[in-house]
Amino acid sequence: MGAFASDEIRRERRDKVVHARFSASEIERIEHAAQAAGMTVSGFLRSLTLEGAGVSPFFSDADRAVLSLLLTDIKSVGVNVNQLARARNRGEKGHSQEEKKVIDDVQRVVAIVLFELQAFAERGARRRVGSV
Repeated sequence: MGAFASDEIRRERRDKVVHARFSASEIERIEHAAQAAGMTVSGFLRSLTLEGAGVSPFFSDADRAVLSLLLTDIKSVGVNVNQLARARNRGEKGHSQEEKKVIDDVQRVVAIVLFELQAFAERGARRRVGSV
C-alpha cells in the first residue's frame, strides 16, 4: 500500500465507533503501551487494528525481503552450529579455525538481526504516532 492510501486514510473523518471489551488488566497494559508510544489509546488501537487487517501493514515488501535473507543466513549458521556440536559430541577436537568462523558468523547474524529489529521497532513507533 502506497503512502497516498495511508494519507487518505488519515484524512478521513473518524465518525464511526467500535466497541470492544477488555479486562481491567488488559486495558491497563494497553494504556501503558499507548503512553509509551506517545499515543492516545484510541490512536494506538486504531494503528494496531489497521496493521493487523493489512490495511496499513507493518512490514513492506522490502522489509520482507530483508527478513527472508536474514532467515536464510540464520538457517545456514544453524546448520554449521549443529555440525560443530555433532563433531564435539563424537569427541572430535582440533576445529578451532572452523569453530571461530562459525562463532563469527553467529555474532554477525545476531548483530544484523538486532539492528534490523531495532529499525523496525523505531519505524513502527514513528508510523503509529503519525497515524493518530
